[in-house]
Amino acid sequence: MSLLETSLPDDVDERLSLVPPASEAAPVPDLDAAEDAARAFLRALGVDCDTLSTVRSPRRMAHAYAEMLTPREFELTTFPNDEGYDELVVVCDIPFQSICEHHLLPFTGVAHVGYLPGERILGLSKFARVVERFARRPQVQERLTRQVADWLDHELGARGVGVVIEAEHSCMSLRGVRVAGATTRTTALTGAIRTDPAVRAEFLAAIDRRRVA
Repeated sequence: MSLLETSLPDDVDERLSLVPPASEAAPVPDLDAAEDAARAFLRALGVDCDTLSTVRSPRRMAHAYAEMLTPREFELTTFPNDEGYDELVVVCDIPFQSICEHHLLPFTGVAHVGYLPGERILGLSKFARVVERFARRPQVQERLTRQVADWLDHELGARGVGVVIEAEHSCMSLRGVRVAGATTRTTALTGAIRTDPAVRAEFLAAIDRRRVA
């Protein structure tokens, strides 16, 4: 049985149906249509789009959302684990921005990603690229956390992957209950990081330790 087969949880096929393959290209935004829609949206809300200050606002709005919803392309760079490194690798405080799919308002925070290497190790800059890949789309934090973990588990064949995301949601701070400063924390674990209590504790301790360092 391969490292990939041993690291995948039983329900991974169902969850990976939500995860696009590495080669899938991002859709190309239609900025002209988005600008027309933004102008109609703003006018419907009573915003005057014909003043000197706002005449270009629909275009700027279209560009802003296109940027927030389009991840940069990248190649998942891995290297042979020639030294047989078998301890946790953890990258903390990866900043990200995403869009709440319920209210189309931003939520921002940091991601902490770790894995137990198998036959290959991951280029460190790619942790941030993977987080961005799934963050730059309409999202919920729970799904984002799970998608990053499952995609790395699937593509890397690690013995275990752990992802913790901490974020503040403007749909909570700017509307509704209007609670500023509240942080939501979500966790997704696979393989040995999920099933081995000692490894799980080591991963979570590596994240929490930074607060008192």
